[in-house]
Amino acid sequence: MSIGFISSPACAGHNMGDEHPESPARLSAIHDQLLSSGLDFVLRHFDAPAASRAQLELVHDADYVESIFARAPQQGIERLDEDTCMNPGSLDAALHAAGAAVSAVDRVMAGEVPAAFCAVRPPGHHAEHDKAMGFCLFNNIAIAAAHARKHYGLERIAIVDFDVHHGNGTEDFVKGRDGYLLCSSFQSPFYPFTGTGDLPDNIINSPLDAGAGGAELKRVVEERWLPALEQFRPQLLCISAGFDGHVEDAMAQLRFTEDDYRWITDVMHELAGRHADGRIVSCLEGGYALSALGRSVVAHLKGLIGS
Repeated sequence: MSIGFISSPACAGHNMGDEHPESPARLSAIHDQLLSSGLDFVLRHFDAPAASRAQLELVHDADYVESIFARAPQQGIERLDEDTCMNPGSLDAALHAAGAAVSAVDRVMAGEVPAAFCAVRPPGHHAEHDKAMGFCLFNNIAIAAAHARKHYGLERIAIVDFDVHHGNGTEDFVKGRDGYLLCSSFQSPFYPFTGTGDLPDNIINSPLDAGAGGAELKRVVEERWLPALEQFRPQLLCISAGFDGHVEDAMAQLRFTEDDYRWITDVMHELAGRHADGRIVSCLEGGYALSALGRSVVAHLKGLIGS
């Protein structure tokens, strides 16, 4: 059985300006690599629905959700912070990005596909319960996890985040909350300059120095993540799949390659097979060197398939 690939044309409508790295070209680069690799014809493609307000409010404050709707511009650009803007297509894109994550959970839990990847933007893991930041409006992966908990009664949901930036928004949701485990690697010190203080037991943060590569990633996964994940025995594995740690990506200074992304996906695929009946929901986060992004997503998808 192949895996699901969930996206929406609405996600291309979000544009924070021609010079902004989080651009519609990111999804085009992924689709180009899917075609050139032949993988496009193996995947099961699904259109993402728009998330409802009730689904957003599983993670975000109602007042915050209302503020995003209210600030969505009819024309021009609305700046939420120095890195995060909205244009007239941004709200629809963000709703479909979150909706893709919800749909992925539904399809995986129904057994329609064993795993699903959400090729969506804007990304989500920096969005906190009451704040947009770091290119993110709604926290897609946290919404997926919360939906799985509420609607399917899952007792143990793990989130793995290997983006180059710390997923402060996901940590904001998970910390101290029963039934969730977050394992995260990120360059430090680096934006958003979080993730290194005292944390509850259900947060396993693994900051990496600039220049770290696949060997360092393998070490933290094997020494820190896997013991915690094996003990936790997740019934669903969610992945914040950020590819901006690639050596070709100028956004940061980690030195991962697509082989490293394939390795960590293989490890998570095996873990999900042991504990979660293979169920994985993965959402695109960062990745701004377009060729490297496309190649890395292909490697990740092959790992999710298990080919």
